[in-house]
Amino acid sequence: MKGGADVAFCRMNSCESFSADYRAARARFRDEAARAGGALEHLEHPQRGPDGAELHCDVAWFGPRSAERVLVTISGTHGVEGFCGSGAQVDWLRRGEAGRLPSGLAVLMIHAVNPHGFAWLRRVTHENVDLNRNWIDFSQALPGNAGYDELADALCPARWADASRVSNAAALGAFVAREGAPALKHAISSGQYRHPRGIFYGGEAPTWSRRTQTSIFAHYLAEAGKVAIIDYHSGLGPWGFGEQIVTQARQSAAFARAASWFGAALTSTLDGSSASTAILGDGLSAAPGLLAQAQVTAVALEVGTQPQDQVLQALCADAWLHAHGDCGSALGASIKQQIRAAFYGDADDWKGMVAGQSLLLCKQAIAGLLH
Repeated sequence: MKGGADVAFCRMNSCESFSADYRAARARFRDEAARAGGALEHLEHPQRGPDGAELHCDVAWFGPRSAERVLVTISGTHGVEGFCGSGAQVDWLRRGEAGRLPSGLAVLMIHAVNPHGFAWLRRVTHENVDLNRNWIDFSQALPGNAGYDELADALCPARWADASRVSNAAALGAFVAREGAPALKHAISSGQYRHPRGIFYGGEAPTWSRRTQTSIFAHYLAEAGKVAIIDYHSGLGPWGFGEQIVTQARQSAAFARAASWFGAALTSTLDGSSASTAILGDGLSAAPGLLAQAQVTAVALEVGTQPQDQVLQALCADAWLHAHGDCGSALGASIKQQIRAAFYGDADDWKGMVAGQSLLLCKQAIAGLLH
């Protein structure tokens, strides 16, 4: 933003929707949802936050419970990315959008579906599981990832020192030289199920957050015939740019429908057009199976923060910290600042960009639901 008037406007409006931590974000969401006339529910997490306080996933419903058309917004799938999603949800509420819903349409807001990760400044759940790699059928053989197996020690080393970081970077560089940069990206982030202390770990069973989201969908959306889902993320792409991502093939009817709602800039994880690689076990792909009676149009809004090497370094540091380090140490505090900055652009221009792009996406989703 340029000029004092623009910054002042942001501070009076969108920037006030964002919070400094999970506790403040939860309070702000609940206050604004109640003020907007939402029906509120909370689901308590089995563990506590770093301050010893309870953790909750909060749910707010707006509109008739019998609505056939429902917009669902989800924040905190990846814990620390909840700063972005919570701010977008609160901004929508503060703008009075809940009072302008078309007749017969409802909105379901799921705030901090992974509250443990949000509170502890972690991308993962308390099980160290990436929730967007957890939506697989665990009755079947777990998927393999030979590339990650090769790089596991470099990505989550036993020691976090300058010399080890240099050697680990060299291992990643050697992999790129041999296999190429896209192969490295796929090996690291597509999902892995053999290294429970590592990054992008998919788990060995459905997590609390997956079970909670499943129960919310079953309770609130069983009668819905047309559902739109916006799942908020951060950490990939240029500063403040919100990429709109779907997980269907570009040739599919689902992609065509989403593109007719959201526009030609829509990307897919399956064809190389997205900053995200194709992943295993993501929630957007799982949603149609949870809502078999409904037509589901699901999109992720992925807002960029830092260069990807910095984001990866923050993820590796956090994995090491919780596997081998001390969160109460000076190094632990430094790593927590690092990972917060990797996923939260704590600046006025970034917050304004998130709010504006989110508002447009919500309006487009509601228009699509009514079409």
